[in-house]
Amino acid sequence: MLAMVLANIAGAMYPMMLPIYLTKLGASVSQVGMFFFLSSTVLFVLQIFGGWVSDSIGRLRSIAIGSLGGIIGLSGMAMAPTWQWMLVAHTVTMIPYALVNPSSSAFIAENSSEENRGRVYGITDTLYHIMGILGPPLGGFLVGSYGFRTMLCTATGIYTAAAGLRIWMATTMSTQEKQRDRDLSWNSLKGSLTTMLTMLTGGGVITWIFLTDGIRDTAFRMTRELEPLYLEQIGGLSVEQIGLLGSLFSVAMMVVPLLSGRIADRTQERVPISLGFLLTAIAMVIFLFSRAFFGFAATWVIYGIGVGLLSPAYQSLISKVVPKENLGVFTGLFRSSIGLISLPAPWLGAHLWERFNPRFPFAITAAAAFLAILPGWFKFKQEKKDKSTARTNR
Repeated sequence: MLAMVLANIAGAMYPMMLPIYLTKLGASVSQVGMFFFLSSTVLFVLQIFGGWVSDSIGRLRSIAIGSLGGIIGLSGMAMAPTWQWMLVAHTVTMIPYALVNPSSSAFIAENSSEENRGRVYGITDTLYHIMGILGPPLGGFLVGSYGFRTMLCTATGIYTAAAGLRIWMATTMSTQEKQRDRDLSWNSLKGSLTTMLTMLTGGGVITWIFLTDGIRDTAFRMTRELEPLYLEQIGGLSVEQIGLLGSLFSVAMMVVPLLSGRIADRTQERVPISLGFLLTAIAMVIFLFSRAFFGFAATWVIYGIGVGLLSPAYQSLISKVVPKENLGVFTGLFRSSIGLISLPAPWLGAHLWERFNPRFPFAITAAAAFLAILPGWFKFKQEKKDKSTARTNR
C-alpha cells in the first residue's frame, strides 16, 4: 500500500496539467483530443496482455515489471521537447496501467473474504486517494512556481522510489503468493480470453457491468481531458486553482469508499452503484452552470463522492462474479473492451467543442450518467448466499 500511495501521488501530479502543457507545446484542442485517443489505443492493446501476465506469473512480479515502464515513460515526458515526443513518452506510461491495476485489484480479492470484500476495497480505495489530495495541488504549485518540466521531474523521482519498493517486494516476497501453474503461452491466453468473452456476452451481471461502465467511461472520456482547458479558458481558473480542484475531488472520494463497501456488504452493490451514478450526473449539471471557482469546487466535491461510491462497489461485484484464477485477464479484457468503445471519445469531445460550443460535450456526459442509473439498479440484483455455505465453499 505504501508503494501504491507513492506511485499514485506521482501519477496524480500531472494529468490535470497535461492538456494545458500540450497546448503550451503547440498542440491545438483537436490535437489534444487526438493525443489521448492514440495513447488510449496503446492502453487498449496492453491491458488484455497485462491481465494475462498477472494471472500467469503472479501479482507482485507483474506490478514490479509494470513499474519499470512507468519510470521510463515519466522520464521521457520530463524531457520531451514537443507534444509529439510527449505522445511517445505518454504511451510508455500505459505499461504500469496495464500491469499494475489488474494485479493489485486481483491481489486484494485473493486475500479477502467475500462477506467483507466491499469494506476491504473501501479501505484500500480510501488509502489510494491520499494520492489525489497531495498530487494535484503539488503539481499545480510546481507548475505555477517552477514550470512543467520541474513538476514532471519531481513526479519521476517519487515514482522511482515507489518502483524500487515494488521491485524489492517482488524479489523478496514472491514466494508468499500462490504459485501459478500456467505458462505464458498462446493456448493459455486463448483459453482465458474465450472464458471471459463468453461471460461478457452471456447476458448476465457481467454483461450489464460492461454496458453500464462502458457508457459511463465513453461519456466521461469525451470530456475528461477537456476539463482543464474548459476551467482555464471558460472558467478563468489558474493552474493552482485547477490543481486544488483535483485535491478537493480526492478529499471527497476519501470520505465515502469505506461507506460504499459497508453498504455493499450489508445490502447489495447495486445500491452504492446507482447512488454513485446519480451524484456524478448531478455534479455535471452543476458544472454546466458554474461560472466561478466555488461552483466548480462544488462540482468536484459531488463528483468525488459519486466516484468514491462507484469504485469499491464495482470491484466487489466483479470479484464475486468472476473466477479468481481469471481476475487478471478479466480486468484486462473488460477494460480493453470498454476502451475499444471509448477510444474515439477524446477526439469526438474535442470535435464537438470546436464544431458547436465548449459546453456541448459536457451536456452529453451528464445525460449518460443519468441513463446508467436504472440498469445499475435493476440488473445488478444478486441472490443472497447462505453465509455458512459461503464459508464452506471458501
